Amino acid sequence: MNNGRERWASGLGFILAAVGSAVGLGNIWRFSYVTGENGGAVFLLIYILCIFLIGLPVLLAEFSIGRKGQADVVQSFSATTPSKVWKIGGILGVFTSFLILSFYGVIAGWISYFLYSYITGTAGAVPEGEFGDFFGEFISGDIAPVFWQFLFMAFVIAIVFFGVKKGIELSNKIFMPLLAIIIIVLSGYSLTLDGAGEGLSFLFSPDWSVLKDPNVYSSAIGQAFFTLSLGMGIMITYSSYLPTESRLPRAAGQVVVLDTLFAVIAGVMIFPAVFTFGLDPAGGPGLIFITLPEVFNQMGTGGTMFAILFFFLVAIAALSSAISLLEVSVSYLMRKMNWERKKATLVAGVVVTLVGIPSALSQGGSLSEYTLFNLPFLDLIDTITDQYTLPLAGLIIALFVGWGWNKVDALKETGLTNSIVGTIWIWFLRIVAPSGILWILVINIRNLF
Repeated sequence: MNNGRERWASGLGFILAAVGSAVGLGNIWRFSYVTGENGGAVFLLIYILCIFLIGLPVLLAEFSIGRKGQADVVQSFSATTPSKVWKIGGILGVFTSFLILSFYGVIAGWISYFLYSYITGTAGAVPEGEFGDFFGEFISGDIAPVFWQFLFMAFVIAIVFFGVKKGIELSNKIFMPLLAIIIIVLSGYSLTLDGAGEGLSFLFSPDWSVLKDPNVYSSAIGQAFFTLSLGMGIMITYSSYLPTESRLPRAAGQVVVLDTLFAVIAGVMIFPAVFTFGLDPAGGPGLIFITLPEVFNQMGTGGTMFAILFFFLVAIAALSSAISLLEVSVSYLMRKMNWERKKATLVAGVVVTLVGIPSALSQGGSLSEYTLFNLPFLDLIDTITDQYTLPLAGLIIALFVGWGWNKVDALKETGLTNSIVGTIWIWFLRIVAPSGILWILVINIRNLF
């Protein structure tokens, strides 16, 4: 069944696009500061376990729903089962991807500004110890953060505008190899720094006392969902452009392995530099906007080039992920409103950009005094999606494929009929993944109150 639906030009194009969605700010910006805040090596170990025990089964479930449905995320649930109750999983995916993109574009705008500032020499001229003021002055403005958010989103809209083959697939065939080359080069350079041993020890030598903190597990599962783009409708939407003969288990495994490698290599790139100059690895969200720029400016002549490559790397990663986030809404509007791609892209892109303005103005700008649950708007949207809607959508997907979808049909769709792997996968979706996700949701709800 195709019904005129767009297709990937090749299986490689799909893998690169899926990896491009997964490898974004979650792997470089978010993974680094979350790892730093949660003790380094132990968090990394728990994170990898979550990736393979929960993330991989749910990712394969999303692939199977999308390819079976051959439609947007909401319609794919309807096409897979006659029961309408499961559509909530698709609706939640569209809602979550829309919310994430609204603030994702803001943060990507910050990255674009830092890249521009290093290219023009502005950032390189910031005196030692004053990057906190430099960053704070930028995000507290009412014009600059919005301008850079709009500029970044214009690139995202332009790429999605040209469709699956000529826009999304072509861009990722360029971005992903380039991203891999840059991150490997920068990691190699980091390993030559004096703090390389200490940085690697922080990343790979566990402090088991961290296991006592339940928030470490919550952060690990949240990071796994965020980095694999689970619960956002992205992987369902992307897999709906696949032909029926595609091998889903192999594709899911490749995406998980490549995404995890990118995250670990990003840690190898960042933490040696942090420890070389005696800075705090638990620098929080400001790690790449305050801590690392201080490092770059202390590196001397090579620091500026390192900084340019680094922020170019992060900008590319952010762009590839933002493209996938926008595609979820575009695909939905094309089917729901019977619009052509160009109209759906412009409408969805403009609306999500406008919705992102409060996030852009909430970090010191004119809306920073308005909070809910003591959180500025950007932090509120991040918390809602990371701690609640993402795991909830993942829970629905796991339960749907594990219990709601006919087992024979689910195994047939993935090519795992009469396979021990298929049986294990089904029971992971029925018991292991839902149990882990429910536990984390309970912890998050308890922390809220």
